[in-house]
Amino acid sequence: MGILSRTSYVIRSKVNSLLNRAEDPGETLDYSYEQLRDELQNVKQGIADLTTQKKRLEIQKRRLEENVEKHNEQARQAVEQDRDDLAKRALEKKKQKMNQIEGLERQISDLEKKQDGLIKQKNQLQQQIEEFRTRKETMKARYQAAEASTRVNEAMTGAGEEMEDISRTIERAEEQTEEMEARASALDELRESGALDNAVSDRSDLDRELEDLSTESAVDSELDTIKSEMGKDESVEAEPDVSEETAEPATEDVNLDDIEENVNESEVESELEELKDEET
Repeated sequence: MGILSRTSYVIRSKVNSLLNRAEDPGETLDYSYEQLRDELQNVKQGIADLTTQKKRLEIQKRRLEENVEKHNEQARQAVEQDRDDLAKRALEKKKQKMNQIEGLERQISDLEKKQDGLIKQKNQLQQQIEEFRTRKETMKARYQAAEASTRVNEAMTGAGEEMEDISRTIERAEEQTEEMEARASALDELRESGALDNAVSDRSDLDRELEDLSTESAVDSELDTIKSEMGKDESVEAEPDVSEETAEPATEDVNLDDIEENVNESEVESELEELKDEET
């Protein structure tokens, strides 16, 4: 099969597919039903025409029969008057009319046969039309039920064209959502690692480390200052005396609760002073 033949075959297949989709069996059945009704109407019209023609012939036959009686009466009158020549002429006309009557009777008989045949065909066609109408309505109901069932099944299974479009839309939305989530996760990792800050900031990693060290040194200095103010400076603590270690312990008891309370009050006062300095 050549390229042109294959192309022609594909085109015919597509056209037939489109025609099958566009064709509505209900409309096709209705059209066929109307065609049958038109045919029945034509048969009825033919019967009416034959009946009219037969009636005309019957009228002509009756007129000829009247003429036959008239010529028969004329022949009798001519015989009574001893006019055989007139009697013969009347009888000749009577014979002509009789021949015409016989021809009309044959024509009428033929028309009656045709009329009977058309009436028989009309009755059969009318019966077929009634049967077709019943079957047509049944087929239309079945098709509509099947069509509704198909639409429901397509909607439920997503097999319809609209559902396919919706499915593709959902898939694209899911892909875009997953892509956006992955991008957001990557940006979070970059931000936590500091790579994102470095990318958008003009400071280098060395600057950030030096700044962290400076902050840590300032905190340690402030902590030493607090300890010095509270008498907790390790550099001014005296070495314990050996004699004092061997000496008897003092008789005065030390209240630990009082020491902790003094320490806590000193810390609170120090923090309050810092807050005041920050406010000013």
